[in-house]
Amino acid sequence: MDEALPNIVDWAHFEKHRSELGPGFIKIIGYFREDGEKSIAKIEQAMHEQNTTALVIPAHTIKGESRQLGAEPLARIAELIETTARLCVETHRFPDELVPQVVELRRLFQETVALFDKATNPLMTRTPPAGFGRKASNQGFGRI
Repeated sequence: MDEALPNIVDWAHFEKHRSELGPGFIKIIGYFREDGEKSIAKIEQAMHEQNTTALVIPAHTIKGESRQLGAEPLARIAELIETTARLCVETHRFPDELVPQVVELRRLFQETVALFDKATNPLMTRTPPAGFGRKASNQGFGRI
């Protein structure tokens, strides 16, 4: 889809899933957007509150939904947050080392959603006309 960001989405997986779900696919993208925003907000809040346990479920949610849609880089960051948080729960410590990944998670989520929108919203894929109406040109009239 987008040459500048080719590794953010596995477009073959995305299109396969899209064709399997048909018209319901747009709802899935909407759920991904809503659930992702909520999950990221919960992860950020858990980091601010230093609540290790609260990191696990929202990271797990993003991981699963991202993999379902072919957003593997997003899923990998979420999985790292989830597995690190699970280990830290067992060892009774807070994973301060996850701060860069939490920041990256939001950025990558926003880029992924923008790419999904571009791929599914026909209004975003059309190029706007250069000006109002058609460009005036007299090059074809009265010339040989």
